[in-house]
Amino acid sequence: MSGPSEGDATPITSVRQLVEYVAGGAKPRGAWRIGTEHEKFVFRRSDLSPAPYEAPDGIRALLEGHLSHGWQPVRDGRAIVGLSRGRANVSLEPGGQFELSGAPLADLHETKAELELHLAEARSVADRLGLGFLPLGFHPLAAREAMPWMPKSRYAIMRRYMPTKGRLGLDMMLRTCTVQVNLDAEDERDMVEKFRIGLALQPVAIALFANSPFTEGRPNGYQSFRAQVWTDTDPDRCGIPSVVFEDGFGYERWVDWVLDVPMFFVQRQGRYIDVAGQSFRDFLAGRLGAETEGATPTIGDFADHLTTIFTEVRLKRYLEMRGADAGSPEMILALPALWVGLLYDPGAQAEAAALIRDQPCRDWQTLHREVPRFGLSAPFCDTTVRWLAREMVAIARRGLIARGLGEEVYLAPLEEIVAKGRTQASHWLERCDQAWGGDVRRVFEDAAL
Repeated sequence: MSGPSEGDATPITSVRQLVEYVAGGAKPRGAWRIGTEHEKFVFRRSDLSPAPYEAPDGIRALLEGHLSHGWQPVRDGRAIVGLSRGRANVSLEPGGQFELSGAPLADLHETKAELELHLAEARSVADRLGLGFLPLGFHPLAAREAMPWMPKSRYAIMRRYMPTKGRLGLDMMLRTCTVQVNLDAEDERDMVEKFRIGLALQPVAIALFANSPFTEGRPNGYQSFRAQVWTDTDPDRCGIPSVVFEDGFGYERWVDWVLDVPMFFVQRQGRYIDVAGQSFRDFLAGRLGAETEGATPTIGDFADHLTTIFTEVRLKRYLEMRGADAGSPEMILALPALWVGLLYDPGAQAEAAALIRDQPCRDWQTLHREVPRFGLSAPFCDTTVRWLAREMVAIARRGLIARGLGEEVYLAPLEEIVAKGRTQASHWLERCDQAWGGDVRRVFEDAAL
């Protein structure tokens, strides 16, 4: 979940200005970069409980321990809630999930080096505090009430608002972890094609990266319970929006859709003003009322609003592929490898576009609802998602080979999954049944980073 920024105080004078802001992210192919983000749960090794914020062995101490590695603190009021170093950031999700938002990098080998450095630094601090990191899509043990809340002002607003929109919004905030990749586009046509490919194939990514089969110490009947949570979080801002597949879609249509998504907040002088439920279009028209104290909408406000759009692919000034459970380091690297292979080589992108061409948007929306439970076994046309996943991974391999950088090695975990039909979730369920004697707590031993 991206953090807010008051950086651009340029007043908004027209909707066209917002279209140009989003379109301004387009880049020539040679300037395309890869930005990988991943989250993991922080737990106390002594009893496997979620780490609180304020404690000698808590999240605040974990953040402060990173300062000796050259990170700079990011604060919300007086509380340290994140870190920055160069173009990389560490942030906190509402339940203390520890997130690396990586720098924009040129290739997947740089992504691997960045991940390894981050994990080495994080482990060195966590070991001194008796903490560990668990990369699963949904917390396998803790009840919602047992999760801590981080001292970020925007989360207080969301905590109040989310239960008004869906039954599982607070679970999304507190008990889920994901991995995503941020990618560039060359122009509007390229953006639209990438957006459609990404949304259509996001259910397949959910199946490939499924890694959340446990809830409160028991199997939950899902391959990706994290993905199921998102289906009952907030229909106004989540899922696969039909508008992206409509004729004439482009930057202007996206901005028009985003303007009607309810806001969470407006930020002024470091203070968050609760406007949850009112649209950005209302803000532009001066209809938010006295709570905004006559604030003039700015480009920074719009940039903040874009961070609260939770569609399976999100367009800010680049595209974010968002539909994967957190997993092992190898799977963290496999996620950008999959999407870079599909979308950063023209031949592979054309193959991916052909793969989705004959299915209407409603088919992908239906698949999105079925995949969380059934994973690779979910029905698709006359076969299953496993077939579609095999095609997707094969196209990605050809795309990475065409890049000529040897990056195809990072697809190995996905190639094994499609060959055997066994996801990370399947592996943990088998371990639970055969090796752990039903004790889900054992996943902390086997899966911890």
